[in-house]
Amino acid sequence: MTSVHACVDQPPVIAVAGLTKTYTFHKQGAGLVGAVKSLLRRTYETRLAVDRIEFTIGRGEVVGLLGPNGAGKTTTLKMLSGLLYPTSGDLEVLGHTPSRRRPDYLRRIALVMGQKSMLWWDVPAMESLLLHKEMYDLTTAEFDRSVTDLAELLEVQDLLNVQVRKVSLGERMKLELMAALVHSPEILFLDEPTIGLDVVAKARVRTFLNEVNRRHGTTILVTSHDMDDIEALCSRVMVVDHGRLQYDGSLSGLVRTARPRKLVRATYAQAVDGSHLAGLEGVIVESGDSDQIIKLEVERERTGDALEQLTRLGPLVDLDVADVEIEEIMRDLFLRRGTLDMEDAR
Repeated sequence: MTSVHACVDQPPVIAVAGLTKTYTFHKQGAGLVGAVKSLLRRTYETRLAVDRIEFTIGRGEVVGLLGPNGAGKTTTLKMLSGLLYPTSGDLEVLGHTPSRRRPDYLRRIALVMGQKSMLWWDVPAMESLLLHKEMYDLTTAEFDRSVTDLAELLEVQDLLNVQVRKVSLGERMKLELMAALVHSPEILFLDEPTIGLDVVAKARVRTFLNEVNRRHGTTILVTSHDMDDIEALCSRVMVVDHGRLQYDGSLSGLVRTARPRKLVRATYAQAVDGSHLAGLEGVIVESGDSDQIIKLEVERERTGDALEQLTRLGPLVDLDVADVEIEEIMRDLFLRRGTLDMEDAR
């Protein structure tokens, strides 16, 4: 976990109150007939993308923004970075109104979208970096120092003069992060930064982002469907669904709220009979790999009782108690589209 630079005594760098975004579009039927009808009589529909959300983020925090597809995550990031105008509500980032897109604001933020590229495809990455140098009015000394530090952290020194289209997806994402950070922004917005990357590339990106936060105190707001990203980076998460903020607190608090159970795996030196455990209140016995292994899913407050029962079955070789996987929690949460009670578990 990061956010080592976050300070609750300082004013927030991001303050959002009643933020709302709606889209209005006309509906058109299929084919020529549908097109002609839409010209003569248009039917409009308004869709609510973000619905009166409120939150603040302190300097140096690393916050995960979670939700199913269409929940409003990317729309929120685009409003925070100034790419979209809010329909209503108050929004302030670093003392600025993002939608005004003032140069002194844009110099202090960066937005990286995993499916979009800031690099020119047919030229080396260094050419794009030099363009950023001019865009952000960096001195040669500032630019050289930033490029050297970032290239070393990302291990891309040998890729700077290679055409972008000739590098792998993981290498390109590293170069994208380098382009986003070359001007040393105070806030970094990340939208699915590890999408499509292999396990090794994802791990390197996470390590780099942790190091950027540790060294520079960069505030990071990240959306991701990869829960390994969230667990590795974020000490705080916000869950949005249908455009509304459903939860804001610690990752451990989300686990307790959404799936208040423990997973227990007991391994014995010999075969045991755990069938009677299924009769315990709040205990679910899963089929084990063999009659020497018993797996339980038990309510947190009954964990002690379950462990006591397990120790009586026979000589234990191993006993493991863990929380339910975050990936499973989020999948269940979004499938049932349940509403979590707002809880500040930080």
